Parts: sequence; C-alpha cells; structure tokens
Amino acid sequence: MCGIAGYFNSNIQFETEMDKHRDVVGKMGEVIAHRGPDADGVVVKKHCALAHRRLAVIDPEGGRQPMVKKVQDKDFVIVYNGELYNTDEVRDNLKKRGWFFETSSDTEVVLTAYIEYGEACVEHFNGIFGFAIWNPWTEGLFLCRDRFGIKPLFYMEQGDTFLFASEIKGILAYPSVSPVIDKKGLCEIFGVGPARSPGCGVFQGIKEIPPGYAMHIEKEKRDLYCYWSLTASEHTDSYEQTVEKTRYLLFDAIERQLVSDVPICTLLSGGIDSSIVSSVASSFLRKQGKVLDTYSFDYKDNSKYFKASSFQPSEDRPYVDIMVDYIKSHHTYLECETPKLLNFLKNAVRAKDLPGMVDVDSSLFYFCREIKKNHTVCLSGECADEIFGGYPWFRDEEVYKKKAFPWSKNFDFRKEIIAPDILEMLPLEEYVQEQYDETMKRVSKLEEETALKKRQREISYLNTAWFMTTLLDRKDRMTMASGLEVRVPFADHRLVQYLYNVPWEFKYRNQVVKGLLRDAAKDVLPEEVLWRKKSPYPKTYDPAYEEMLKNTLRPILENKNAPLHQLIHHEAISRLMECRSDLGRPWFGQLMAQPQMYAYLFEINYWLEHYQIKIDL
Repeated sequence: MCGIAGYFNSNIQFETEMDKHRDVVGKMGEVIAHRGPDADGVVVKKHCALAHRRLAVIDPEGGRQPMVKKVQDKDFVIVYNGELYNTDEVRDNLKKRGWFFETSSDTEVVLTAYIEYGEACVEHFNGIFGFAIWNPWTEGLFLCRDRFGIKPLFYMEQGDTFLFASEIKGILAYPSVSPVIDKKGLCEIFGVGPARSPGCGVFQGIKEIPPGYAMHIEKEKRDLYCYWSLTASEHTDSYEQTVEKTRYLLFDAIERQLVSDVPICTLLSGGIDSSIVSSVASSFLRKQGKVLDTYSFDYKDNSKYFKASSFQPSEDRPYVDIMVDYIKSHHTYLECETPKLLNFLKNAVRAKDLPGMVDVDSSLFYFCREIKKNHTVCLSGECADEIFGGYPWFRDEEVYKKKAFPWSKNFDFRKEIIAPDILEMLPLEEYVQEQYDETMKRVSKLEEETALKKRQREISYLNTAWFMTTLLDRKDRMTMASGLEVRVPFADHRLVQYLYNVPWEFKYRNQVVKGLLRDAAKDVLPEEVLWRKKSPYPKTYDPAYEEMLKNTLRPILENKNAPLHQLIHHEAISRLMECRSDLGRPWFGQLMAQPQMYAYLFEINYWLEHYQIKIDL
C-alpha cells in the first residue's frame, strides 16, 4: 500500500514558489515513508502540493506516483493509497469509452475513471483506498475514502489552507500545525478509546474523512458527503440460497484479493475465519502451481500458562497444525517474548499517532515486522465476527436492553481512574452517549420490522461502524508501519451489504455461532476446524507481563512532571495495582481488561510526551 499527503489553498499561486512547496510537502511525505519504502515523489500544481510514498504491489515500474494524466493540455494528478480488486473490469469499460492506458496499474484506472465519471467514479470501485485528485478544470481537489475505512485519510483546515495525509503525523509535519488536545479529545481518549468517533482525529482541529465519504474542495467550498452506506431491504432468499450466495461472495472476494505482482501470504490462526481465507487462497494458488505461505502468532511459553476458559476455550497451535496439513501450506510459526510486548508499546503509539489496543497492537507490530522480511502482501480473516455475529455481545440480553456500546458497558471503570477535578470538567458520559445516539440515527431499518429485528440491526450496525473500524484502523497502522499490506476479504462491501439484511436466525442457525458461515465453508475445512469454538486474537498468559506493566506505570504515577500526572486518580490506580487484577472487568472488548488498562495509561503518557502535546482545557 502507500502513503499520501498534501495541501491546498486557492488563494496562493503555488507554482511561483515551487521549491518551497516541494520542500514542505516532501517533509509531510517523509514522516510516513514507512507506508511506502519503495519510491517517493512530489508534484506542485497551481493551488496544491501533493506527496506520495509508494509500496509497489502492482506494476512496480509503471505505477509511480504522483501520477499525471494529460487531457486537453491539462494535467490531472492523483496520489493514491489503495488497491482495486476489480481493476480489469473498470479498465475494460473505460477502454470501451475510448480511453487508452500506458500502465497496468490500478492507479491509472482510478484516475481515468475520475476523469470519465467524475465523482461518481467511486461507484465503480471494489477495493480499499484513500486518494486525492487535482482537477485542473475546476482547480480543486477530490478526496475519497473506501466504504469501510480500511485505508485512512485525515485532514485539517488552517485558515484558507486545507491539509491532508494518510496518517496524523503527516499533518503534524506541516510547519504551522501544533499538537493540541482539548476536552473533546480527552473524552475520546478516556471515554471511547481506543475506538474513535467517526470522523474524529482526536487532536484539536484534525478530522478524518469517515468511511464511505468523499470530499470536494474548491475556492471557498468544502463539501464532505456520504457516497455509500449500509441500506436495509427485505431478505427474500431461502436459507439454502443464502448459504450459496454467501459462499460465492466470500470466495470471490478472497480470490480477487490474491492479485499481486509481489509475494503474498495469509495469516492462519486455526480459527474458522483465517482458515477459510487460507484454504480458498491455497486452492487458488495451487491451480497456478504455487504453494501458499502462511503465518501464525503466539507467545513464548504460553502453553505453560494457558488455562481454558469460556473466553479462550483452546490454544491455537493444534488447530494451526491441522490446517497446515490440510492445505499443505508453507508455514511459519512466529513467537513473541513477553518483554517485547512492553517494549513495542511505544512503537505502536508512534505507528498509530494515538494510544491504542496496547499489547494487541504491539504484538501485531512485532509479528508484521517479521512477516515483512519475506512478504509484502498478506490476507487476513479480520471482520468475520462483526458481520456474522461472532462476538458474545450479539447474544447478550443486557446488550439488547442497554443503549450503550456493547464492548465497553462498564463505564464506572473508566471514570474511577480519572482525576476528580478533570472528571468534573469533562462531559464524559454525555459525550459517549451522544456518540452512541448519533450512530443510532444512521441505522437503516425497515418500518415493518419488529422491535427485536430493529435492535438486531442496530447491534449489527454498531459492530460494523465502530468495532470493525477500530480493528481495521489498528490493522492498517501496525502493518503499514513495516510496509506490509494486509487485505481483509470479509470486508468486501458486497458481502457486508448482503449480510446486513440476512436475518439473525440464519447467522445463528440452530444456535450455532456463525452457523451460516460454517455451512458456507463446510467443504473447504476439516471437521475439527469447522466446528471449533471461537477463540480471539492470541494474548499472553504470562503473569510476569502484568507485573512488568505495573512496574513501568508506578514511576509515572510518582512523577509530578509526567504528562499523565494531572489527568489520573493516583490513589485509585494504586489501590487497583495492589490487588489481583479482575480479568472479568473489561476496559474495551474481550482483549483489554485491567492489565491492558495499565498499558493504556502508559501509552497515554508516552503519547503526550513524545508528541509534546499541549492540553487545552
């Protein structure tokens, strides 16, 4: 994948100070060089400067950027971060309309489609993307982000200057931008974090183009609009028809996403989701005489400490072994030592520009760095639980009754660690409830549906619009920090849209979690894997990890000069650390409990310190 950055001001003639603007935008691109280590480029036009860092996946020679296409002696320019999975179809349709192509890259297809179809070009795309196009006819910019926000795109307005970048650090590299966090940002960090409200960049003044949105920018015009969203419709297919269509859409998405001119692999945990992706990918590549490379993750000595629970019923390794034998892949077992989880927390913050999912992030950061030694493109089973109803809260009666985010129901836990005077200043509960209520307003429903059906839609939409987006955000930053592109076939918009209207009783067929998915994939998996109970992303069970976290956090609590010091309730946190952690008291989802809360506070302190953030209350 790639990284993009740039800025626009209709009141400035950029070409009169070409060197100055090339230097400024070049530095915005440099700070996201990890996203594209293969090549870089900048272009300065009348009212804009654009930078690109390239990770070459398709047409390494012909796909260089920024890409320019001349039409009627005018230069259209694109900086593009993404991958189209229907490039051939879009290109063929454009050829029928008289267009010629000089490269085989999807970048040229995206740019040409914009010139031909205008802003409606995105309706023709199946893929993941964040891009910006300079239009010489309107002397404006068009920015667009994919339907589920798999690729990031942040922006900021400073007076008449409009800034954008794939990552926040690209905007912070602009000379006059200072990192500031206000009450809203603190509500994000302590109220909804590590998730983010749609469109929010946490830093004061920094926003993000939400998933499924585009932006049209000209002189005195800033038009942000939604071009795609999940829509409700009556589901008329029988269960058998639903199984068949689900299978077709999923398998087609997997095969489409195997296109690459560089080495490709899959993540294989031994769970049903990654196993389906790996099995279909292996069969597809075998027809070409190739053997699939697969990777699994675990932690050193985890078997020694592992204890089965309803949350984590089994270890991954036995099921990985079964799948490797079944699909005959070339497999690599990756292990992370416990101290590295702690050491890489800082790397994870720098990769994301924000506090995140702590050891879930730092472990993925480490694992991806290892994968990158041999591969550039990887397929993952992410997003299946959100669209097929795999998480426990899909079946939790309390979630159906309580109007709140199901992955962080215990709000008292969040409040008790904040300094009382800060808590009085922050409208924390009101802010979080407002984000929830605003989300509910966007849920597409059918009037004739029962209250239960409508609530099931709401829970489905919450998981897609919030939890799935959080995991995709994490996946992009931790993988791209090493220049590794990870694709997510379960997030194909055709599949997600279809499943949004599939009734819950089909997804939970015979009260089997993800029963529909299991029936759709029953001939590509061995029985042991097909009926395996859900087991989440692996975590360490080494008790030493929590002690390491406490020992790291204590000096910060005692240091009055630490940035975190003014924000937290030291006595409350100290009392928590004196007792054995309550692992059943989640901070966020299934993977962040009390130990991860300690890590989250450590990340907040490091974030404030490293970015030299001013707190504006």
